[in-house]
Amino acid sequence: MSGIRPTGFLHLGNYFGAVKNYVRMQDEYECYFMVADLHSLTTHPDTKELKSNIHRVLAENIASGLDPDKVALYCQSHVHDTAELYLYLNMLAYVGELERTTTFKEKARQQPDNVNAGLLTYPVLQTADIIIHRASLVPVGKDQEQHLEMCRNFANRFNHRFGEIFPEPAAFNFGEDLVKVPSLDGSGKMSKSENQNATIYLSDPEDLIRKKVKKAITDVGPTEPNTPKPDSIANLFLLMKLVGSQERLQVFEEAWNNCTILYGDFKAQLAEDMVEFIRPIREKAAAIQEDNNYLKEVMEKGAEKANASASKTMALVREALRLNYY
Repeated sequence: MSGIRPTGFLHLGNYFGAVKNYVRMQDEYECYFMVADLHSLTTHPDTKELKSNIHRVLAENIASGLDPDKVALYCQSHVHDTAELYLYLNMLAYVGELERTTTFKEKARQQPDNVNAGLLTYPVLQTADIIIHRASLVPVGKDQEQHLEMCRNFANRFNHRFGEIFPEPAAFNFGEDLVKVPSLDGSGKMSKSENQNATIYLSDPEDLIRKKVKKAITDVGPTEPNTPKPDSIANLFLLMKLVGSQERLQVFEEAWNNCTILYGDFKAQLAEDMVEFIRPIREKAAAIQEDNNYLKEVMEKGAEKANASASKTMALVREALRLNYY
């Protein structure tokens, strides 16, 4: 089980850090992938564009290879049982541990006028999202590891107090290192809402991709053979490795090691590799977004699967809590 918030536009970091693994998992596991619209309200309370944002996220996930017939692809708010489980789990969460959460402290600094209770209890709702399907594997990035540890704590507290209901969820990435896709300026990872000129979005038109890559930060180049690459250059090589061919990458690796690399040629090739990689996703996503009937069908199908799973779990939860009074 995993989810993604409908805030901002999906980018190459989302694709290689999450969606690519979703697509791979769908053929091997029972999967629940969620558009986290309720989570988005903690930082984006204005809902005027929420529907179109949800449609875009669904379309881009499907265009990237997710099959709604193989997985439960659904909106968080369409599974009403999650709110009930969230309430029960809040009784097991302590204010002190929630206030120490790294993401809470960061968000509180970013939005000091909107430090709401939902922001504080974000990890509790995230736990409810995961364990309501009794999920044991969660494909998450490095920045979510603390939340997943809290999820295990909350699940274990429930099990200890009320009986063994929930498995202990673990991060999952097919045993491979988690991919952190760098921004074009080398200052951090790509972002859905920040540093937009250094982020390549799945919806970016071709000329904009070329323009962004052309402005990527480089240096004077190596002056001695086999010089280690500085971070900003290593980032660009990693991006070429992700979106381009191994043969072209090797050509530029050799040029770097021989001190003959021409950054103009390198960035031009990287831009074309990105254009070719993103074009089919962008075009397919745009077509899907125009088909409201199809998206409605996807959401209804996903909600039916997710609610069937959630209702089974909640029957066990209510029995464990001794809430069946009849």
